[in-house]
Amino acid sequence: MLAVIVLACLAAPLYAGHVAHTDAFASNVSGSTVVDGQVVPVLQPMTEGLGLGVVPIGPTGDPRHYLLGADGQGRDVAARLLFGGRLSLGIAAGATVLCAVIAVPLGLLAGYVGGALDAIVSRALDLVWAFPVYLLTVSLSVVLLAGEARLGPVHLGAGSLAVPVAVIALGYVPYVALPLRAQARAVRETDYVRLARALGASHLHVLRRHLLPAALPSLVAVLPVLAALSLLAEAALSFLSVGVQSPRASWGTVLNDGLALLYTRPAVTVAPGLLIVSTAVCLNLLADAARNAADPSRPGPAVASRVEHG
Repeated sequence: MLAVIVLACLAAPLYAGHVAHTDAFASNVSGSTVVDGQVVPVLQPMTEGLGLGVVPIGPTGDPRHYLLGADGQGRDVAARLLFGGRLSLGIAAGATVLCAVIAVPLGLLAGYVGGALDAIVSRALDLVWAFPVYLLTVSLSVVLLAGEARLGPVHLGAGSLAVPVAVIALGYVPYVALPLRAQARAVRETDYVRLARALGASHLHVLRRHLLPAALPSLVAVLPVLAALSLLAEAALSFLSVGVQSPRASWGTVLNDGLALLYTRPAVTVAPGLLIVSTAVCLNLLADAARNAADPSRPGPAVASRVEHG
């Protein structure tokens, strides 16, 4: 299912250009489409209450004509979902990789070297951990969207996709670095590491040949979970309008677009919500599979059940 979701999102330009023949980012308030052989307006007059205003067309079931209906601006919801998935999944993947690049060296070095470096890194990670992830990411996003930040060659400007990637990655660094630090502290006291140091192995050699391989099973198991958490964080930021900025679309922005249509056209809100939940569940199942593959000695569900019941 995860592969199907990813491939469908990657095929968004093909769907929009060759199937739906629509622009997922342009308003179409005065446009029309074909339903059951009849031409109907995309935004139809309201028939409930006082009959004031308009309501977008609902799901037609036809991929060529607003499969999942339209949003409040007459845009094709199905096309926007696919384009939004490209950004949501891309931001989640980028934040996961950036978090790992920052957290793995920090955790391993702090645990292996110890002393002042361990104290400084640990206190800094504890400080970040003290803030709730969503509060921290929202605060950083608001600050960066209001201005810009420059760290050497890295430039984070308002509206840049690097902003949600950076703030999500920084928010989850302690969740990866601190467990790796504890694992590195345990591995450095093992006999084979002490023997390697006694034989003249350099610190870099020990880190590369002993500590990193020992940490890989845990890292492989945690990365899919981190990707799922990053996906949820990106959806929350974009839903609050401090993540992906217009005219771009992500699952969080599509969810926000459908909030005002929740009772008249619920598909605009339900569809991105289902995709977010489905992808997060798939990533968590992938994490379980990766954990079992990385640790073959761990009993599977069937074996655990037999042991439990004697």
